[in-house]
Amino acid sequence: MRTMLVMLLAATLAGCSLGPEKKDAAATYDLSGAPIAAAGNARIRATLLVQPVAAPGWLESNAIVYRLNYQDAARQLNYANSRWAAPVASLVAQRLRAQLAAASDSGIVNLADSARADYALRVELEEFSQVFDTAETSRAVIVARASLVNVARRSLQAQKTFTIDRPAAGANAESGVRALSAGSAELVDAIVAWTAASLAQDKK
Repeated sequence: MRTMLVMLLAATLAGCSLGPEKKDAAATYDLSGAPIAAAGNARIRATLLVQPVAAPGWLESNAIVYRLNYQDAARQLNYANSRWAAPVASLVAQRLRAQLAAASDSGIVNLADSARADYALRVELEEFSQVFDTAETSRAVIVARASLVNVARRSLQAQKTFTIDRPAAGANAESGVRALSAGSAELVDAIVAWTAASLAQDKK
């Protein structure tokens, strides 16, 4: 009996020996809010249907993807204790809609609105990852293709592929997120400016 009491007391004092070990919660990141259209930028003077941002299957989860170029550039790896608040296509779409709305004089609509629009914009993410060229250096790489369609004519008005490559301050998830967030802001700004210029060209 005395032996059993001693063992119970030892287990109670140890604490961690009873039950599974506690794990820290995964860090969750977004893209740091929606950017605001800068004063003086060209305005969008047509109603624009903004379709959901598309992405390949490997970008449809909340995982933060990184690649080790110095080992195997084709292999996609995910951080175990860090993740996005939502799939990156959804985060980019939210930021894109916010800036397009701020730059538009006629408004933007979504597919769910069932409203008529002059043009439709579709953006497809092809790459959104942190790339390590060495074990100590990394950068954010984002590649996206934007297509602008004239709804009335059912014709492709313009199409362009955007490539963003920004150095990260470190070689971890947090530095990768910061670089990808800044890169996504640069991407959205470029798409909005391109959209305004393409629409202005179509009016001539």
